Amino acid sequence: MPSEVKSLNEECGIFGVWGTPDAAKLTYIGLFALQHRGQEGAGITVNHDGHLQTKRGFGLLTDVFDSPNAVEDMVGDAAIGHVRYSTAGSNLLENIQPLPFNFSDTQFALAHNGNLTNAISIRKNLEDRGAIYHSSSDTENLMHLIRLSRANDLDDQMKEALNIIKGGFAYLVITKDRLYAALDPNGFRPLVVGQLQNGAYVVCSETCALDAVGATFKFDVQPGQLIKIDDSGITIDQYTDETQLSICSMEFIYFARPDSDIYGVNVHSARKRMGERLAREQPVDDADMVIGVPNSSLSAAMGYAQQSGLPYEMGLVKNQYSARTFIEPTQELREQGVNMKLSAVKGVVRGKKVVLVDDSIVRGTTSRRIVKLLKDAGALAVHLRIASPPLRYPCFYGIDIQHVRELIAANKSIEEMRDLFGCDSLGFLSVKGVVDSVNLKTNAPNKGLCVAYFDGKYPTPLYDYEEEYDRDQAQLQRMR
Repeated sequence: MPSEVKSLNEECGIFGVWGTPDAAKLTYIGLFALQHRGQEGAGITVNHDGHLQTKRGFGLLTDVFDSPNAVEDMVGDAAIGHVRYSTAGSNLLENIQPLPFNFSDTQFALAHNGNLTNAISIRKNLEDRGAIYHSSSDTENLMHLIRLSRANDLDDQMKEALNIIKGGFAYLVITKDRLYAALDPNGFRPLVVGQLQNGAYVVCSETCALDAVGATFKFDVQPGQLIKIDDSGITIDQYTDETQLSICSMEFIYFARPDSDIYGVNVHSARKRMGERLAREQPVDDADMVIGVPNSSLSAAMGYAQQSGLPYEMGLVKNQYSARTFIEPTQELREQGVNMKLSAVKGVVRGKKVVLVDDSIVRGTTSRRIVKLLKDAGALAVHLRIASPPLRYPCFYGIDIQHVRELIAANKSIEEMRDLFGCDSLGFLSVKGVVDSVNLKTNAPNKGLCVAYFDGKYPTPLYDYEEEYDRDQAQLQRMR
């Protein structure tokens, strides 16, 4: 398990298709649309006449599939794929997904987005019983549980295994004759189903990937559902009825692409409403313009400008060819990367009082550097406004924040952060502001959003993480 916070990371993207002759190529295109969800590794497993072939490796899709024939050679009419940022498990080739399994009687491949909260306990129990693991990833637990199940058929074996694992998970499992998709009982991670014109079904993390391959959206996978797709069509089943929607609020705030829809809510529109609400909750009396931090904050900045009546300007420019610094493997590289990826537009901000809108603050390193960048460019004042509440608690469901030590808002007051960042004022959106802005149509708590990173109220037991979380909280109280 990770020993410290690296940064705020999107974790993983998954894509699967069944019933089309160009399955690997479509999976590549779909994963390309999901590349923002993970850049450490990528892989595709294709099903050709019941035989599974897997290619995976480190880096971007273009690094792994680095020749014209790399995808063309993967012939088959069904496939699953994965882009990865490591949540649980170290960055080893064995952990890059899909995880392939070759048994004497059959083959499987698994792709997983999320994090299992009882993975350590399951693994210890199974290894004590003689199980041999091929990776250090929590994803592998599901395969062992399926094979150990004594249920009569594979459908029931899947259900039994899914009821044992806990935490956040969107799983794709491909076999010689079917494709399964499963979502955890809280629906922490997004998962959608679409259909191609030729009738083939697609399952993936975001609707932007459906659009990329020309698939029509059919439905959002619901918490606790098990979807089976095979040559006879699609079957929707429920492996548990103990469900309660708690989708990760950071999907709307930061992770998902703005052109994606999640449970009927467009991500850009939700972010724009967050910006409007932020302008009402945290106004700036004396400002000349609003600018956003490219790219995930631009929607909220538009909303702030529209609500406040201030002009929306392009005061920061992103180098589109620089690596995305928030998923760099070391803090040092991330700090060096801020100036590589962002430049201030001096002709716009010089002599102006600026409202700077960002989507979230994790460690605060980037915020401090961007404020300095703008002031060095001649901005008279920088009023920092954050379109989410302060991140004060770790996440255990698939975001790489599993310790509180490096969350700046958990360790410093708003005034202390303002002083550290060098901004003229600092304001955050309220939890209610996020919930109302997304406004999912459900009666679930927080209108179906998980906001535990902001209020510390987790929708499930933490299992293997409980003791460590309590220890971190006790240490934090002593520091205060």
